[in-house]
Amino acid sequence: MNATHKDLKKVIKTMEQLDEPRVKKDKWRLGFHLMPPVGWLNDPNGLCYFKGKYHVFFQYSPFDPRGGIKVWGHYTSPNLVDWTYEGTPLLADQAEDCHGVYSGSTFIEDDKAYIYYTGNVKRLGDFDYDYVGREANTMLVETQDMKYFGPKQCIMTNKDYTEKMSCHVRDPKVWKEGGIYYMVQGARTKEDRGQVLVFESKDKKKWKLINEITSEERFGYMWECPDLFKVDGITILSISPQGVERQGFEFWNVYQSGYYVIDGDFRSTYSLNNFCELDRGFDFYASQTFQDEKGRRILIGWMGLPDCEPEYHNPTVEKGWQHCLTIPRELHFKEGKLYQNPVKEIESLRKQCIINNIKGEETLPAYSLSEVIVTDINSEGGLSLIINEDVSLTFDTADETFTLEFLNATGAGRTKRIVRLKELRSLRVFCDYSALEIFINDGQEVFATRYYPEQRKNSIKVICCKATVAVWELGEMKYDEA
Repeated sequence: MNATHKDLKKVIKTMEQLDEPRVKKDKWRLGFHLMPPVGWLNDPNGLCYFKGKYHVFFQYSPFDPRGGIKVWGHYTSPNLVDWTYEGTPLLADQAEDCHGVYSGSTFIEDDKAYIYYTGNVKRLGDFDYDYVGREANTMLVETQDMKYFGPKQCIMTNKDYTEKMSCHVRDPKVWKEGGIYYMVQGARTKEDRGQVLVFESKDKKKWKLINEITSEERFGYMWECPDLFKVDGITILSISPQGVERQGFEFWNVYQSGYYVIDGDFRSTYSLNNFCELDRGFDFYASQTFQDEKGRRILIGWMGLPDCEPEYHNPTVEKGWQHCLTIPRELHFKEGKLYQNPVKEIESLRKQCIINNIKGEETLPAYSLSEVIVTDINSEGGLSLIINEDVSLTFDTADETFTLEFLNATGAGRTKRIVRLKELRSLRVFCDYSALEIFINDGQEVFATRYYPEQRKNSIKVICCKATVAVWELGEMKYDEA
């Protein structure tokens, strides 16, 4: 631990002590979504289950809610519901990461955790930092207890990524398969084409580039946050591409987050199926998955986006914080696509329930923190669910579309998002103080969005031919500090 590390620790602790009381008083602070203690949060990192605890690291800038030099914050939980803030274990304190501890992953083996991340460096000078002037260093830190973190090791630099790469190579994700260690990193070529670099290793430290994965036609200029994993025997490549143009109802956000199914061998000859968005809402990016002790493949995403202004924004910046993470989602592959559902543990937040059988139009009481479940749907003529007179969820049978639409300024510039949907069988909505997550047809489609109601009407208006609506009151997650 060097002097820079010690000084940064002190400064961050001071910032948290000064600003956290103001954040806690904010009416939009979250009840059951992980958020930063203060300042800015973005990508979830290093997700894993290790020695009896779930670990969620996250990109964190405690100095400025608009962003800045990134470090890693750290939450732990025994059950994905009760969380302890463990502080900031990885700081921008070395020559190889002095301008940011960027995204990465954790690999577990032999009771030890190996944390890989990108160390960001911007050299002084007149550089564009896209093609010259930026160092993207792959870093490794080892720990046996997630409390003491060993010395940082720089295991790859720009020269290891081939000459055709721009300065943008980052976000290592590591796993083991058939006795060999593999790593994928997101990349942007000098011709502004997004792709994923595949490396292999025998010792987790010396890595060799073995393949480059990209689409036949150019699909964006940068592929961030790659994740390669299997779900129900299907190989999935998840990426967050930048520079994709809007097509129909797809790709409406400034940047995307989605996946390809890989046919063939990711190490050699492969083909990519059509890209599918993971989430249709306004606020979802940079997702990462891990496998827990129960064998579940769990996804957590950043419930936010970079560069979305001036289209929309987050007014919590004025309160000293910005962004959150999604509810942990369990993944399954069926009917040709990934399905996402909240992990079972979230149900432990349920307190009491009101169940109604709806015919026609009815307004139901709700709660500030709630889970709304709509089943037994006869959607002839469509269905509308209006939350607190602020947000409309509408299924149109004629157009075969499902629409999320803000009815007033609570969207802070957010307006409408639409997905093609042939039928509506079920709807599950999680309402937090300033966040909504919407799961359609048992996770066939998902929408995540932030919203900022000035007053809480605590009502759910339902318009449909017939449906059963259950409204659960949810409690807040427990937050502690180590």
